[in-house]
Amino acid sequence: MTRHLTPEMVLENYARGVFPMANPGVGVITWHCPKPRAVIPLEGFHVSRSLERTLRLGRFLVTYNRAFAAVIAGCADRGGDESTWISDEIREVYTELHRRGHAHSVEVWVDGVLAGGTYGLQLGGAFFAESKFHRVRDMSKVALAHLVSRLREREFELLEVQYVTPHLRQFGAVEIPHREYVNRLEAASSLTRRFD
Repeated sequence: MTRHLTPEMVLENYARGVFPMANPGVGVITWHCPKPRAVIPLEGFHVSRSLERTLRLGRFLVTYNRAFAAVIAGCADRGGDESTWISDEIREVYTELHRRGHAHSVEVWVDGVLAGGTYGLQLGGAFFAESKFHRVRDMSKVALAHLVSRLREREFELLEVQYVTPHLRQFGAVEIPHREYVNRLEAASSLTRRFD
């Protein structure tokens, strides 16, 4: 637990399999290491028929790293009074990591307006998907599909998604034992890969 976060702290902890989440009500950052860990196998990503249809129609534009701050803001905006683990400090630190080339975003635009997106952190050939959002139906799913496609193209080895939820399970997310995750993280993070 910490009250302040730095980019260096984030990178060091991700390399050890630990990630931060804010607890806005208390004003602290807590560190998490789920056991088992959730991943989406890059070759096992599942696209439903409805998503396949949406992707095929292509009534959107996908960009990368063009609007990182807007994407993380969209992910943090839960609407109403619902709290989020993406505090202002988390946003500031990850935006700085983006400036340094460690954090990346996928943006989906509909009629020139940001309609959805996802963002995450990169260590070598490992990508840690943090959150996604949509303002137009299915556009967060489109962002995730394009993220997976990009990671495949650039020969990434690991896509981590923290926890398996029913929503993520539909895309093929699975849990793997902690030791296996650490071994895969070490191998993937040692690789040289470019997201851009």
